[in-house]
Amino acid sequence: MAKLKRAFECKNCGHIQNVWAGQCPDCGKWGTLIEKTIKNERTSSKENSLDFENEARLLKEVKLDESERIKSSFDEFDRAIGGGLVRDSVSILTARPGAGKSTLLLQLSSSYAKDGFNVMYVSGEESESQIKARADRIIGEISKNIWILSTNSMDLAEIEIKKKDADIVILDSIQTFFLNEFDNKQGSPTQTIECANKCVDLAKNPEKKRAFIMVGHMNKSGEMAGLRTLEHLVDTVLVLDGESEDDLRLLTSTKNRFGPTGEVGLFSMQEEGLIEITNPSEYFITERDSGIEGSAISVMKEGSRLLEIEIESLVSKSFMPYPQRIGDSLRKDDLNTLISILQERAGINLFDENVIIKATGGLKMREQSVNLAIMISIASSYLKKPVDNKTVFIAEVGLTGELKKVPQIKSRLKELERLGYKKAYIGKCSIDKKEYKNLEIKEMKNIKEVISDVFSK
Repeated sequence: MAKLKRAFECKNCGHIQNVWAGQCPDCGKWGTLIEKTIKNERTSSKENSLDFENEARLLKEVKLDESERIKSSFDEFDRAIGGGLVRDSVSILTARPGAGKSTLLLQLSSSYAKDGFNVMYVSGEESESQIKARADRIIGEISKNIWILSTNSMDLAEIEIKKKDADIVILDSIQTFFLNEFDNKQGSPTQTIECANKCVDLAKNPEKKRAFIMVGHMNKSGEMAGLRTLEHLVDTVLVLDGESEDDLRLLTSTKNRFGPTGEVGLFSMQEEGLIEITNPSEYFITERDSGIEGSAISVMKEGSRLLEIEIESLVSKSFMPYPQRIGDSLRKDDLNTLISILQERAGINLFDENVIIKATGGLKMREQSVNLAIMISIASSYLKKPVDNKTVFIAEVGLTGELKKVPQIKSRLKELERLGYKKAYIGKCSIDKKEYKNLEIKEMKNIKEVISDVFSK
């Protein structure tokens, strides 16, 4: 029989200790420790006995457990997760409210069910009628292999998962579930971690391996809410990123035990649900017959894929003491740095000019390789001179104004040549220009040389 033990939990950070204190030793908050009663299931010495049959083995003799990948009809999702959902894995998907995580998971449920898998969709936030209404809107014909359960009880969810022999289980969201053996309220760190542990046990059960996808809430700072322990428990962490006013959604893996991290899947939020972006060039690049002022093109690496990105800038005279610096796709500090380099190293005075930049499609510019394209687009708007729409700029720009080479420059140039671009400005690097028959490569030393060469005509 399980024994009861007293513990004190911090309602701010979730820290647990055996004695009460006025101040939490973990987060430093005062008066946050609250007494809790916890059932201790691991008091038996037999349960904690050593497994003497287990012994150390030579690494080279260990056989790989090639877990079966479950493919979906969404190539972008499979790309982000590393090639498909692993049968005995636990993944967590987090996003801001309204990003479309519940919609994506419902679409995935339909895809897996059509392939013959038993799918259990357990919702702790929505009723069965609400889920059915969304399914009728975005799925259409609903497969017979999808079960819906609206509950906050992890105990009931476990019973139904086993009863329906579910292959794939979706929990929306993990912070809303609770186990009866713990008297902590749902959403508390203890309940969340223990419910996640229960999911891991069900997924890794050798008698019946299951794939779990849990939804995790996101806090105001853009990180997954709750303790970091939750991220350590799961095999894969997926982040669905995108602003509510934009239709672009990026699905990124920040942790993956079964594949590379940083892989990106591209989706567009439409009325009928999330639609895959199979051709990023059409989505991110505006088709024009000729160049236009304030526009420059670069190529950015997201995971293992290369994405073209069009950067648009608008420079206008400021009538206020402090000019505006606005960049939704770029951190304000990074934008101010690039503007300062333009002023000091290229002689473009922007001290009384408003500067607004944006990447088409709302794509975030996280890589330094787009520095040169950003600065050229600003210079183009300031000088009122267009840039040829078949010219690309790929280089990091240092504080000295010098152009620096970027990783995997050869593969980027090959991709640009394949897409039909005619000229590329890059930093000094050791490449064989003869390999690129239809792409003129111009190696430059600094930003001043580039501006002079581009806008001299």
